[in-house]
Amino acid sequence: MTHSRSLQRRTLGRTAMTLPTLGFGAAPIGNLYRPLPEEQAQAAVAQALAEGIDYFDTAPHYGFGLSEQRLGPALAGRPVTLSSKVGRTLQPVDPGARNEVRFGFAGAADFTPVFDYGYDAVQRQLAASAERLGRLPDIVYAHDLGPVTHGEQDRWFWRQFRTGGYRALQERKAAGEIQAIGLGVNEVAVCERALGELELDVLLLAGRYTLLEQGALVRLLPECQARGVSVVVGGAFNSGVLATGVHTAGPHYYNYAPAPAWVIDRVAALEAVCAEFAVPLPAAALQFPAAHPAVASVIAGCASAAEVSRARLWMDQPIPTGFWSALKSRGLLPETAPCPVEAS
Repeated sequence: MTHSRSLQRRTLGRTAMTLPTLGFGAAPIGNLYRPLPEEQAQAAVAQALAEGIDYFDTAPHYGFGLSEQRLGPALAGRPVTLSSKVGRTLQPVDPGARNEVRFGFAGAADFTPVFDYGYDAVQRQLAASAERLGRLPDIVYAHDLGPVTHGEQDRWFWRQFRTGGYRALQERKAAGEIQAIGLGVNEVAVCERALGELELDVLLLAGRYTLLEQGALVRLLPECQARGVSVVVGGAFNSGVLATGVHTAGPHYYNYAPAPAWVIDRVAALEAVCAEFAVPLPAAALQFPAAHPAVASVIAGCASAAEVSRARLWMDQPIPTGFWSALKSRGLLPETAPCPVEAS
């Protein structure tokens, strides 16, 4: 008997909410890297709904409001879980900038994102998101905190959030206006800091617990389990290199930039094991992080209906137990890393 991993449900932290193992990441429909026709964006969302995927993650940063604007009407009246983010205020810019690729988004709306994690700013950001989405999100993440993003200003922005924006989110949650709060980041250290200082429900961690790198395994994920904090994994393909592999024509992307040599070598080694066991690399990349008991959902960014269907097929692909054992015996995964159980 076969079963669907992608639609299995897991409880989110200490809340009453549940999420499907596979969620829809809406950065691509905000024109990530390239303009996306409206019809294609709407078809991607419609396909996710048709596939039974009912968790959608977006942010004001994605296309500077465009992702939320597209997602809101497509989900209107649907019983889905929606997450978005705070931490950037969208300020108008000259319309002439629309044709440029800015912060990774092409042909996006006539705004530019400015970091602000203050109390009043977060309240305004939530109101603006609610207008674009047609409702407040169920889950709100503070977006892109951490020293890698903010450098010398890290402590300043952290204090601004802790004393301002965090309080705004707490108030909204206490009033029942939102259901869960957390961080949406790609840095392990700031997650560890947050667990020690804040009461959170969930961490959306992008790119740091994947088939390629498991930096979150030793301390962060056990601490999340101990505190009853769930993890949503983003960036399971590490910006693309685990979706394409490295035996195809490049460029190969890691962390939104051309992949360094160590990444190319490690992905090539992963691909060799995949070939030996006839396992698609993207299937292993999606399923591996979902096996950890702290992980509630893995979100896959999708720019088309075909990509949605492919992501679900990959998440449900039967993978023999021997594949995971081979990765561990060859030093490509830690011995302590939880791995999926073979579908039966």
